[in-house]
Amino acid sequence: MNHLFPILTVLAYLMSFGLYVRFLASGKKLTGRLGTLLLGLGLMAHYFALLERSRGLHTVPYHDLYGSMSLFGWLLALTYLGLEVYHRQRSVGAFVMPFILVFFLAAHLAPADRLSPPAAHGATFAFHVTLSILAYAAFALSFVLSLIFLGEERLLRSHKLGNMVWRLPPLELLERMSKSSVLVGLVSIAIGTALGFVWVDRLSSEYSFYDPKYVVTLLVLLLYVLYLGLAGTGAWRGARASRLCIFNFLIVVLSFTVVNLYLSHSHRYF
Repeated sequence: MNHLFPILTVLAYLMSFGLYVRFLASGKKLTGRLGTLLLGLGLMAHYFALLERSRGLHTVPYHDLYGSMSLFGWLLALTYLGLEVYHRQRSVGAFVMPFILVFFLAAHLAPADRLSPPAAHGATFAFHVTLSILAYAAFALSFVLSLIFLGEERLLRSHKLGNMVWRLPPLELLERMSKSSVLVGLVSIAIGTALGFVWVDRLSSEYSFYDPKYVVTLLVLLLYVLYLGLAGTGAWRGARASRLCIFNFLIVVLSFTVVNLYLSHSHRYF
């Protein structure tokens, strides 16, 4: 397999991370714009790396654990870039890029996956999986934003302020960004789950509506709806809502690991 696109992806993501860190330290707009540009170039190289691998194996990107993790990293980068453009805020990039890099590198450096891949296929199934992983990526982004919120609030309360703190988004903007990310995740997981039920209905002889994954997915859906509802109230707004968002993501991680690998019969990688 050609390693050109994976190497270009890592280089672009690393340079983007370095520029975002530099932007956070110096506040120079050109540095931030270059960080965004390199993130976009990394996204394109990452896409072609996924496409090349899919063509080489004659399968979809999420066919195995590597592909699923790599697709997660790509969708995380895409979601963050969309959020950055929408809110016009680049100072979060220095905190998000390490997660994107870790997932991409882990996907490429992980040992060969010996678990049986799903035998399912078709357009409905493809949209179901892609939207589910997009939801995980959006929830991961809200998790990072919530961590930044709690860290920034703690620094403000302790009065240990530096130039870098003032370049972080205001707490109110971090809340809005987190809510935007959660909203993307909720829409994605709702549509993806609905498509999953449609797909199962067509293959009811092979797959079950009572897969534990569906139960946990509905729990995740309810928890994030609860977060959006409580985050707008005076009693929960701010740090408490951020902690709830962090807790919700821990349930997502549980769903993506323990439930997928040990409890579900048809959701090995998504």
